Amino acid sequence: MQKLSFASGSKLAKPTDKVLIFLMLSPAVVLLVAGSLYPLIWIFRYMFYTFDGMRPPRFVGMENFIRIFTRDPWFWSSVRNTFVYAGGKLLVTIPLAFLLAVILNKKMLGRGFFRAFFFMPTIVSVSVMSLIFYFIFNTYNGILNQLLIRFSIIPSPIEWLGVQYAMFSAIVIAIWGAIGNYMVYFLAGLQSIPRELYESAELDGASESQTLMRITIPMMGPVLQVVIMLAILVSLRGYESILVLTGGGPSARTEVVYLYIFRQFFPMAEAGAFISQFGYGSAVAFVTSVIIGLITIFYLWWSRRMNEVY
Repeated sequence: MQKLSFASGSKLAKPTDKVLIFLMLSPAVVLLVAGSLYPLIWIFRYMFYTFDGMRPPRFVGMENFIRIFTRDPWFWSSVRNTFVYAGGKLLVTIPLAFLLAVILNKKMLGRGFFRAFFFMPTIVSVSVMSLIFYFIFNTYNGILNQLLIRFSIIPSPIEWLGVQYAMFSAIVIAIWGAIGNYMVYFLAGLQSIPRELYESAELDGASESQTLMRITIPMMGPVLQVVIMLAILVSLRGYESILVLTGGGPSARTEVVYLYIFRQFFPMAEAGAFISQFGYGSAVAFVTSVIIGLITIFYLWWSRRMNEVY
């Protein structure tokens, strides 16, 4: 009886049980404070300072924000690149992942193999994956150009990591790495749809396209909203693959906003920066968070309106 009361939160729980609960929760609380709360407080403090990590911080008030909105075109260029990168990734990844989930949800030979095959890129390290694609997209020694030239598809090597195609290459890698993850979400949603609905549609003579449009997609609405929200956040925050693949170049054509923030805290000599700007980087991180927060709020408002309409 006492164990049942303890499980339901009764006052019969012993003091030693409360200590045990506290000890079990303490590692998660410590990690939360150390990994999330403290850095957040640190950023809120230093975004009003100029600080390079060596000399003492100097209070500058709103100077960092004035610089962002009036004297830093590189930041807004990175914001634009972020929207291009995220938009290109989402417009292809979400429909393709859904289509794969619909196909692999049917009874077919090798279904388990293909599920594992498309999910495999998700468990590969982003750095390793990007490094492999760096050699694939290499202009003169890359596998892609060699195959295209061998089959007479192109007459000469293409600079896939050059100014013209660098963003396209980064988006292709992002799609390849993310499609399996979202496919699993869609598979879980498809398997939760009652089979009776499909059986009734089949008895009524509905075609596969009609079943997809009138049963599958409407029933997948809640899952689709969650997947799109996750995809938006991940796409806007992604930069690791671009850091390895192009380093934000050439000519900052692939420098997304989180890579720009990374450069403020960890400058790179090849980019022409040698001194950290912790204060300015904190201000940029705060402005970026506000932008992403506004996008999130707008999406939640829009999805709620769609639910009311339909």
